[in-house]
Amino acid sequence: MRSIQSPEDVTLAVQAVMQQTTDSRLREIMTSLVKHVHGFILETRLTEAEFRQATSLINELGQRSNDSHNEAVLMAGSLGVSQLVCLLNNGGVVDGDGSIQTTQNLLGPFWRMHSPRTENGGSILRSPTSGEALRVEGFVVDGSGCPIADAEVDIWHASPVGLYEQQDETQADMNLRGKFTTDAKGRFWFTTVKPRGYPIPTDGVVGRLLKAQNRHPYRPAHLHALIFKQGFKTLISQVYADDDEHLGSDVQFGVTRATTGQFEKRADGSYLLQYTYVMQAGEAVLPNPPIK
Repeated sequence: MRSIQSPEDVTLAVQAVMQQTTDSRLREIMTSLVKHVHGFILETRLTEAEFRQATSLINELGQRSNDSHNEAVLMAGSLGVSQLVCLLNNGGVVDGDGSIQTTQNLLGPFWRMHSPRTENGGSILRSPTSGEALRVEGFVVDGSGCPIADAEVDIWHASPVGLYEQQDETQADMNLRGKFTTDAKGRFWFTTVKPRGYPIPTDGVVGRLLKAQNRHPYRPAHLHALIFKQGFKTLISQVYADDDEHLGSDVQFGVTRATTGQFEKRADGSYLLQYTYVMQAGEAVLPNPPIK
């Protein structure tokens, strides 16, 4: 190892050690990570006190994660990292103006496995839940627009008070969750109540960051879907309500044109959402649940 006499020598020495990594992809990632982390420290001239504070915050991210909350996922979204990874890996169709049109979106911290099987046309209300009635008519197609039959569609969303069921003792287990199967025309449909936007948890590291940056903590109302079918890349999506006041300032940077849905108000006061999900060919792999 070369003699370390300056800050720049530290970076060169660490990068040299990274070259010993056998796995080529890990070697590439770690070499780039060292380059950019060291570059960040040099550019900002990070002080010793700031470094100690940073390591303390990283530790707190892990300590605040539990069966019903994932602070690290929350932070990744609040820094735009989750959305950046999503768009980078899901090009879909690129419009003439350069915008990426993909129905892939953020998983979020509240997905659970084993949602109750529900027949098309059924309700995902598992306990009394007041709110405006919503009928969802979904369509699942491939990149050419052909319907995908027998796809497994996992749906979940927050209640009209902005809480997922594991956050709210008044809701039954698995309330506002259901798993559907598309018919021969790629359709699935169900009834629920219109979700509401909500503030992300602000009692931890993320909340302190938002306060320091003079940012609001709100996410616009949205409907989650995870769609699984062999031969296709698992589609993780959120459909955002076009009438939400925070549509243009989502704290998690998740809203795109392709994931904005029209929640149509009908004469009886209920709402209708019709939305088409586009799956791309690929490997069908389920993610690890962010929480238990």
